[in-house]
Amino acid sequence: MSRTPLDGIALAVRRERTRQELSLGELARRAGLSKSTVSQLEAGAGNPSVETLWAIAVVLDVPFSRLVDPPDRGTTVVRAGQGVVIPSDHSPFTGTLLAACPPGARRDLHVITAEPGEARAAHAHIPGTTEHLVVTAGRWVAGPQGEEVELGPGDYARFPGDLPHSYQALAPGTAAVLIMEYV
Repeated sequence: MSRTPLDGIALAVRRERTRQELSLGELARRAGLSKSTVSQLEAGAGNPSVETLWAIAVVLDVPFSRLVDPPDRGTTVVRAGQGVVIPSDHSPFTGTLLAACPPGARRDLHVITAEPGEARAAHAHIPGTTEHLVVTAGRWVAGPQGEEVELGPGDYARFPGDLPHSYQALAPGTAAVLIMEYV
């Protein structure tokens, strides 16, 4: 059985509430929400807003991302327009978290460009390195050796940078934002 993003949010809220030793009712009261709203959320039902999740995150004293981005060490791809979009209840605003920074991590931010030709082979970086790539123009083939994925404008990929990997442009003027995360 595959899990949906809402299932992941439900598990995270329940996990963090239990860790804080709060009852469902107490979490709802402190967050200014109805008990049924929190109950539905933990059951994987409903459609939580940004405001609802932020209120819960504040009460649980956790980053918003901990509720919506489960930890994963493998390769993750989010296609443009396909991430978990969380709307606002009060304005024409949405947020799509692509990746959360784990506790104690450091990040470097780069803009990378390439033209079609031979792939750039990258050796494994220091243990625990994760690479995050958001394509801004063109098309890339990138990722760990043997697990490369093709990405277009707006697509996001996360993969272990502590394994040999590569980047190859498939179109002229290919560009991306690259975030190197070190733990």
